[in-house]
Amino acid sequence: MNRCTRQSARCTGLLAGIASLACPVDAAAHLVTTGMGPIYDGIGHLLLTPEDLVPVLALALYAGMRGTRTGRQATWLLPLAWFTGGLFGELAGQSAAFPIPAVSFLVLGGLVAADLGMPARAVSVLAVVIGLGHGFLNGSAAGAAAGILGLIGITIMLFVLVALGAALVLSLGTVWARMAIRVIGSWVFASGVLMVGWYFHGVLRP
Repeated sequence: MNRCTRQSARCTGLLAGIASLACPVDAAAHLVTTGMGPIYDGIGHLLLTPEDLVPVLALALYAGMRGTRTGRQATWLLPLAWFTGGLFGELAGQSAAFPIPAVSFLVLGGLVAADLGMPARAVSVLAVVIGLGHGFLNGSAAGAAAGILGLIGITIMLFVLVALGAALVLSLGTVWARMAIRVIGSWVFASGVLMVGWYFHGVLRP
């Protein structure tokens, strides 16, 4: 097995691992119990849930690629939309059957990989949509006993992650660094493809 083949096999295994973590058999997510209170439970939930964490980081990278104004808007809009979606999810009490995380992986990973230019207003709308969708899933998840305090913890962590991620990209001044960010986006997109395939395999399986 030559070097290229080995590297290809490693990348395939990595993507399969990410997709398997992001696509659990039981879709009833729950908040992580840290023992330090509901706010910390919400923070732990976000950091330990790949289907939420990866799209957040991808959005932060893309917002940073689009400039300072876009990064600042995403830093505020994503957490606020996530919290709002979480409140609606708690009221609904029923999780959506649509594979929202998989779509987030595809859309955000594709945007980062392509470095597609979008106006700040369009990125803001995207941040709101992503926040509402994932927040709704968090709020409606079975076992999310932390309620509003858990959502507050998630919101705080979202603000920190998006602010740091966007600032990191804005600080990069070399072409190769931007290319590295785009490569990361391609991995996210590929993981989304695997997640969609996994979803339809489960739906179509007799």
